[in-house]
Amino acid sequence: MCGRYALTSAPEALRALFAYEENPNFPPRYNIAPTQPIPIVTLTREPGGERRRHFHLARWGFLPGFVKDIRDFPLIINARSETVVGKASFRAAMKRRRCLVPADAYYEWLKLGAGRKVERRPYLFRRADGAPMGLAGLWETWSGADGSEIDTACVLTTAANGATAAIHDRMPAIIEPADFSAWLDCDEIRANEAAELLKPAADDVLTFFEIGPEINKASTDGPRLQEPLRRSLLD
Repeated sequence: MCGRYALTSAPEALRALFAYEENPNFPPRYNIAPTQPIPIVTLTREPGGERRRHFHLARWGFLPGFVKDIRDFPLIINARSETVVGKASFRAAMKRRRCLVPADAYYEWLKLGAGRKVERRPYLFRRADGAPMGLAGLWETWSGADGSEIDTACVLTTAANGATAAIHDRMPAIIEPADFSAWLDCDEIRANEAAELLKPAADDVLTFFEIGPEINKASTDGPRLQEPLRRSLLD
């Protein structure tokens, strides 16, 4: 599960990597949490056939089109890549509304102990080469009975790779830049073909380390959240 992540690269660097047309100017965010607005990258086909990538903001919390009342539906921040092709909640979006979620890092919690003595230690994960990541995502525009509309999105997850499994059994599905076009192209690339891109990253793609518990509070932000935690031998 991916429940928090960070987007801290300069807007110019992200625009160069994801090749969207807009020129958004946004501050670094070190602790992005569910229900908050998140950037997503989509692909559209123009009337003349030209394909163009676009930058949007969407609520992190996917809502399928059939939902009538937000209050009656659970918050979906992640979807399992193994079931998105066939599951009713995601089937249409997997066919027609695939997106990329730009990120520089994501966070997971190592669970130690059990019952009342359980302890959860946060870890930061980022690419070993320092580049931003394109997380596989789905988006949907939810329409309310009053005519209001909300763009919503979720991150797709897959099984952890051999390295990250020591911390958590799931990880975001990371789309490599060479595969951005295939993932986003819902006209030419069928859902089953796109699903083949949803696999664990190679063991050497990510680096990770323990960080402090301040990340647990969604309202906390800033680069200090990503400082490695130094533990003594007695901890």
